[in-house]
Amino acid sequence: MKVVIFAGGFGTRLTEETTARPKPMVEVGGRPIIWHIMKIYAHYGFTDFVVLAGYKAEVIKSYFLDYFMLNSDFTVDLASGNVSWNQKEAENWTVTVLDTGLDTMTGGRLKRARKVIGNERFLLTYGDGVSNTDIPESIRTHEQGGNWVTLTAVTQPGRYGALGLSDDSAKVRAFREKVAGDGGLINGGFFVCEPEVFDLIDGDETVWEEQPMERVIERGKLGSHWHQGYWQSMDSLRDKSVLEKSWADGSAPWKIWA
Repeated sequence: MKVVIFAGGFGTRLTEETTARPKPMVEVGGRPIIWHIMKIYAHYGFTDFVVLAGYKAEVIKSYFLDYFMLNSDFTVDLASGNVSWNQKEAENWTVTVLDTGLDTMTGGRLKRARKVIGNERFLLTYGDGVSNTDIPESIRTHEQGGNWVTLTAVTQPGRYGALGLSDDSAKVRAFREKVAGDGGLINGGFFVCEPEVFDLIDGDETVWEEQPMERVIERGKLGSHWHQGYWQSMDSLRDKSVLEKSWADGSAPWKIWA
């Protein structure tokens, strides 16, 4: 099952970090946050990634093209140019990087990747948030609900838009139900998706979180998996600082890999 990662936005609320690189490449503990996200999925055996790049796509391309070299020791014969690799670290991942356009919206980015993703179930997330969510459990919830999309719902302050859930919390009835105060459940950005969703996306101007989600709701096919553990997005320098501190002191709840 492929893991699709939105990685093309401008990161305007993190401009101090994103003038030279896209937000998924902003580092936490010396590694881009997209690496942390991929390690979460890889922990569960999902290692086939599709990265939907846009803004400064060349930075993301260079990172993965040079990944082996930058993370391995080597011996070079300066006379011949021959290189012997003394492997230090390698990930057993397959990574497809797609330049989905500078101004394309999230839904449009996803639709542009349809041929690469194929006519199969896929996992979808954003390139700026980490969690210790149980991915296989969310897939089981998805299958049991017969959904086209299942999102992971998490608890976060009410400055976000809260989800309106059914009485049993199994279905999403409203995607951006505003609440006063804190404590509402929000979209945590970890999705399980069926290929039917591609037909609900009009084009490049479509925002994934708007018309497509409303259309899935209208069909009764948007499910919810409630994650009561750790979740943190990186929307600001303060968020980055929180993540950095957690990584530095060794707590980092999202580090579920060995």
